[in-house]
Amino acid sequence: MSSSNFTGFVLAVVSSAFIGSSFIIKKKGLQLASANGPRASVGGYGYLLQPLWWVGMITMIVGEIANFVAYIYAPAVLVTPLGALSIIVSAVLAHFLLKEKLQKMDVLGCLLCIVGSTVVVLHAPDEKSLTSVLEIWELATQPAFLSYTASAIAVTLFLVLYCAPRYGQTNIFVYIGICSIIGSLTVMSVKAIGIAIKLTIEGSNQAFYFQTWIFVMVLVTCVIVQLNYLNMALDNFNTAVVSPIYYALFTAFTILASAIMFKDYSGQSVSSIVSELCGLITILSGTTLLHSTKEPDSPILTDLYTPLSPKVSWYIQGNGDPWKQKEEDAPPPFNLITVIRQDHFK
Repeated sequence: MSSSNFTGFVLAVVSSAFIGSSFIIKKKGLQLASANGPRASVGGYGYLLQPLWWVGMITMIVGEIANFVAYIYAPAVLVTPLGALSIIVSAVLAHFLLKEKLQKMDVLGCLLCIVGSTVVVLHAPDEKSLTSVLEIWELATQPAFLSYTASAIAVTLFLVLYCAPRYGQTNIFVYIGICSIIGSLTVMSVKAIGIAIKLTIEGSNQAFYFQTWIFVMVLVTCVIVQLNYLNMALDNFNTAVVSPIYYALFTAFTILASAIMFKDYSGQSVSSIVSELCGLITILSGTTLLHSTKEPDSPILTDLYTPLSPKVSWYIQGNGDPWKQKEEDAPPPFNLITVIRQDHFK
């Protein structure tokens, strides 16, 4: 592994640790916010007033900054799969802090994710040298990547406008699909901006090119969309499920986008490409295993007519008169012969 790739590897590992922790902290903040107002999944923004949610946001920002710098030094096909560590961190913390049980099959799923990520990292190509934002712009405007971008936007709009209102709160892939598809465009923008910053620090100012600012606007827009729908996913589904599925889809779309835009696999041997694909399939198998062993969070009861304790039982006495017994009362007399029903009172 080259020194540049090693630097990216270390930063990616640090990033995964912070991001994995942020899932749990933000989830706790969302739980506190939902106790005092509308949930994020139904349009509530009470979590913005929760200090714990902001701690989670800061943790995620630190992780994303480390991830941002990692993309400057290493290709996306190396950095992105290392997000598997965030799965381990979030699953373990969820087990202890959110009481979301981590079963033996969950551990196996996490191990598969790590094994697959290791295979991908070992066969990742070296980062290609770019000397200007204009070169990145040429890569971003090539027909193949423009087709990918148009398809990504079209699918995202379909998920947002049609699927989210109907299936968002019951199908975990709707919100996470939006985050993952948009996330692949986010990474491409991050990589472009990161390279521009690196070149500027080295003495070649890239701020004069309007293309740099287009990448910045795309990045800001994509991040806002991702955060919004990630909050909805976390608010509706088990964290130990959201994290691995988001990771798997995000990794797949990012590797695809990077392969199209930066031609990462150009010049690699067939065996290396096959090994990377096998690693990715192993990762997807691990996340599928994790998903199959988890149940969605229990829904919050909103039925105002749900029976409440204590119970009231009605009996018929021997003389035909009704007799009512509350749950905390002494046992009924022996001359009560027929139970009519049980009821509840406030």
